[in-house]
Amino acid sequence: MESLSPNIFVNDIAETIDFYKSIGFQVAMTVPETGTEFVWAMMVNGDVTFMFQTFESLGDELPNINRHNGGSLLLYIKLKKIREFFGLIHEKVTVLKPLETTFYGATEFSILDNNNYVLTFAEDE
Repeated sequence: MESLSPNIFVNDIAETIDFYKSIGFQVAMTVPETGTEFVWAMMVNGDVTFMFQTFESLGDELPNINRHNGGSLLLYIKLKKIREFFGLIHEKVTVLKPLETTFYGATEFSILDNNNYVLTFAEDE
């Protein structure tokens, strides 16, 4: 295995792109390539890649994919300069858990994205 790039299902790709741009991600690719009615987007920040896709774009392909609220998924993202990053985004997002040092020595904080998914950022300080 070489990498993991989650394909996360959302209702509004444009809104999701705006949210992830606000925390430092960049759009790498979209379908369609231009316009505003996207059905899929890939966003990156360093070595972290997320793909976002609308439920509607699946049609009847994968009927088992559904979700009522993103709370069942937590994405754990390691990064450097966590305190600086927290300072840049904490007023733009819903902070679920502020900066804290865990019993295993990591500094972490958790936020809620615009689709109710939990993102936990961590640094081994």
